[in-house]
Amino acid sequence: MHVIVTGGSSGIGLEVARLYAARGARLTLIARDPARLELARRELLSLHNVSETSVCVVTADVGVEDEVLSAIGSAEATLGPCDVLVASAGVVEPGRFETLSSAAFTEQVTINLLGVANAVRAVYPEMKRRRQGRIMIVSSGAALIGLYGYTAYCASKSALVGFAEALASEAAGSGVGVSICFPPDTFTPQFERELAKRPLEAQLLMGKALPWTAKAVAERIVDAIDRRRSKLYFGFSITALGLFGSLIKPVLLWWYRRRLI
Repeated sequence: MHVIVTGGSSGIGLEVARLYAARGARLTLIARDPARLELARRELLSLHNVSETSVCVVTADVGVEDEVLSAIGSAEATLGPCDVLVASAGVVEPGRFETLSSAAFTEQVTINLLGVANAVRAVYPEMKRRRQGRIMIVSSGAALIGLYGYTAYCASKSALVGFAEALASEAAGSGVGVSICFPPDTFTPQFERELAKRPLEAQLLMGKALPWTAKAVAERIVDAIDRRRSKLYFGFSITALGLFGSLIKPVLLWWYRRRLI
């Protein structure tokens, strides 16, 4: 089994890779930072029964289509066709819309939305030809409700819902499964950077729930892929928003706006 993970150099992506490495899968990690990728490769190679020839790391920016197509094409030439794609690469830059730079807004939309589409485009035709494959899109709990100071992030992550649902409809009967998951706050290097910039107004709505570990999130993601689940929610609040958002959000947002005034 060949598993390709974008954003695989750290956080959730790296934990997903560890789980598949333990199963003996061939792995390709794609990320922008070559130094982090090399550290991730060494970590995986230190695991029991993981060989040099079963782990491939490729530096690429998922937001640049040609780089992703080249990276995945090279990986498939080395390790075989992709059986599972976990599109985990993403960035977050909090900030009120009027103060958030255009560049920061564009980067989040480009990486979080177009980066997923680019990675899927690189593997989807061959999966359909072989009539097998799984695609897991890593969105966010922030896709389910607008958060103060997260206009770009919420927009990019919620757009993935429509993309995943439409693609799943197109893939029906093809043997290719398309899934999407909505992780909560998760202890990752990126989360630490985000937290330092998180507006107090956003924290008011998000509450004081402890972040999940990347390992716990990854375990549920891999299990959802195994079970061919189309959607995966995490925790009570995110699950409630995912299943009953049309009923819950009007009341929740009314309460929240009253607290802000």
